[in-house]
Amino acid sequence: MQGFKVRDIDGVGESTEAKLVEKGFTSVESIAVTPVRELAEKTGLNEEKAMTISRKARDLLGLSFITAMELYERRKSSRRLTIGSRSLDGLLGGGIETQTVVELIGEFGAGKSQICMQLCVTEQLPPEEGGLGGKVLFLDTEGTFYPRRVYDIAQARGLDPDSVLQNIIYARCYNSDHQILLVERASKLVEDENIKLIVVDSLISHFRGEYIGRESLAERQQRLNKHIHELLRLAEIYNCAVVVTNQIQSNPAAFFGDPNRPAGGNIVAHASTHRVYLRKSKANVRIARIIDSPSLPENATTFQITANGVDDVEE
Repeated sequence: MQGFKVRDIDGVGESTEAKLVEKGFTSVESIAVTPVRELAEKTGLNEEKAMTISRKARDLLGLSFITAMELYERRKSSRRLTIGSRSLDGLLGGGIETQTVVELIGEFGAGKSQICMQLCVTEQLPPEEGGLGGKVLFLDTEGTFYPRRVYDIAQARGLDPDSVLQNIIYARCYNSDHQILLVERASKLVEDENIKLIVVDSLISHFRGEYIGRESLAERQQRLNKHIHELLRLAEIYNCAVVVTNQIQSNPAAFFGDPNRPAGGNIVAHASTHRVYLRKSKANVRIARIIDSPSLPENATTFQITANGVDDVEE
């Protein structure tokens, strides 16, 4: 679907192209999938002009009704990223799928950040070894990213640790506004730096801390919804993988079963493609379970966290 330039859109001249590119709309695809109101707000174009550009961009890409077979052929371009654990790869149908948002849910110490840091390493493997052969964009909202841990995992897997760290583009997000802004500006970065994995650890931390009380819940959910769909658009446009982590919250009304549930409510539940719930078990063993997916069966497996990273549980 890619290949056209912004200037190829009928009616886009030099000055309009400059406005679009300056605000991060560097490809026809990014323009075609962005809501008209958002396009107008970000670029300063009037809504009528933005609507015309958006429609022309979709026409150029042929984004209209297609058959299920055509969609099936398009989806063949998606790839799988190995986690570095056979059991986890098997649970996810062969690894993390590009063009999707994979949500890792769990309490502290469940292994969410460990998996994210290991993915920063495995992503840089060549495709024949299960990697995507690109760079990584890591958005850290809680200060859980440790370069030394990534260095050790890379070294244990026979990769050059310095090179691996050089290929990870990192940003510390200090509030939800900053987090949203970085994702909105990520389009040009993803394209220019050949980023094939985007990690947000964690997705909802700042939103939970800043929007407190029922009176602010609606605004929080609206902004969170827009944010996660921006991530999904990046995944689809650039055929990259997006992995986000999510916290859990307790449900005091639950008298039976697991009293914990993922934070973020239905907004995050509907927007994530595959949801994986991680729980602690004995010693270093963790349990991973698919709780929602359009293509993967509800299933569970175990993995362990060692000095060398995330690995299969020894028999």
